[in-house]
Amino acid sequence: MQRITIDPITRLEGHGKIEIFLNDEGDVANTYFQIPELRGFERFCVGRPVEEMPVLTGRICGVCPEAHHMAAAKACDAVYHLDPPRPAKLLRELLYSAFYVTDHTTHFYALGGPDFVMGPDAPVAERNILGVIHKVGLEIGGKVIQARRAGHTVIEMIGGRKVHPCTSIPGGLSKGITEEQRVEIEKLGRWAIEFAQFSLKLFGDIVLSNKAYVDLVLGDAYMHRTYSIGTVDANNKVNFYDGLVSVVDPEGKRIGKYAPHEYPDWIAERVEPWTYLKFPYLKKIGWNGFTDGVESGVYSATPLSRLNAADGMATPLAQAEYDKFYNALGGKPVHQRLATHWARLIELLYAAERWVELATDPEITSDNFRAIPTETPTEGVGIVEAPRGTLTHHYWTDERGILTKVNLIVGTTNNYAPISMSIKKAAASFIKKGTIVSEGMLNRVEMAFRAYDPCFGCATHSFPGQMPLQVTVRDARGEVVEVLKQHC
Repeated sequence: MQRITIDPITRLEGHGKIEIFLNDEGDVANTYFQIPELRGFERFCVGRPVEEMPVLTGRICGVCPEAHHMAAAKACDAVYHLDPPRPAKLLRELLYSAFYVTDHTTHFYALGGPDFVMGPDAPVAERNILGVIHKVGLEIGGKVIQARRAGHTVIEMIGGRKVHPCTSIPGGLSKGITEEQRVEIEKLGRWAIEFAQFSLKLFGDIVLSNKAYVDLVLGDAYMHRTYSIGTVDANNKVNFYDGLVSVVDPEGKRIGKYAPHEYPDWIAERVEPWTYLKFPYLKKIGWNGFTDGVESGVYSATPLSRLNAADGMATPLAQAEYDKFYNALGGKPVHQRLATHWARLIELLYAAERWVELATDPEITSDNFRAIPTETPTEGVGIVEAPRGTLTHHYWTDERGILTKVNLIVGTTNNYAPISMSIKKAAASFIKKGTIVSEGMLNRVEMAFRAYDPCFGCATHSFPGQMPLQVTVRDARGEVVEVLKQHC
């Protein structure tokens, strides 16, 4: 049996490798998407004061510390049985909307975009952000940098730091914003709306007007009919910060919605011995292996899934793009995974519109931004939509607020099963008996996971926690004296 290894895989956050096994005839027999890194956050948070979690978990990685900061703060609210005042919720969501603009911009232009702007078979040295800027022009490259600068300016104003914000605490925030800052935030948000519209137009010009790309997006190689989940507001519109998690089946029928504390009734986690990631699945449906369809509990939690799980967008410009999206792709639900790139840009526009809505709310500069804890801490769950999936933080504490147990289901972990399925299907579609396996062909396999925008910096952990370790002892001449190994 022949083995093809893609290691390391590229243009993602974190590390991973793909193993492709061919049978004696040269067709794909199986694939493994392995995550070899261990972080272990759930374990070493135990014993820490729960109020440290909004800052501590933000250090899991530098890509989406804002998502962990928010989920941790909301879990702390629940642990202390607090309902933060409305201005605190507005400020948190405003920071979070600005973060979404920066994050979705990064993925479209630096990670996923090069496959379409440069082409999936372009030389690997050109298939990156520098190649994109060279092709589309320095002016557009400047817009991308400006979008990220604007978002991080808002994050610093509200969150205290450009990266790893620190102001969300149990019951609200430790600081508010001034009227002068609000005016600047609104100005940046209005520019972000124009940038999001520009990005959608660019996607239309480059991808939707190219028949080869449209055929690739709509083809069977990147399609899976799974369940979809995503947080919705009271009107069942997409919401990143608060609401209930909507679950729809592969036919688009909503089978229910759950509040954060109800997630154990809906989500279970499966462990496989060959990877440090777990495989969450819908408990009510059950685990039936790496298969799609109504009988499989495998689900997706991505920008595309959020649109499938909602009835629309809560802002007018994003709603118009939502309607255009489903009209073009034949209605709901959409299962073509490469369409996630388009859905991500619709979310980018929604985040920018929501940014301005929140910045112009009369209460956004109120000094009523915190409720003081008065009750004994116990247990709590916080959920937000991270850009790459539903993020759940669940904490248990003793009566002093010291953590006794922690469970995190992070955005990418939700998608591990569908990502693995997508990689196998793409590999089987492009690698056939008698064909010469080219770099471009392997890149098309990698495109299967890039649509999900995975981040393995925070997704990895082990059960029961057996980290492989090898220590090589050398003498003064550099000669190997002894090699000590554990779990490898």
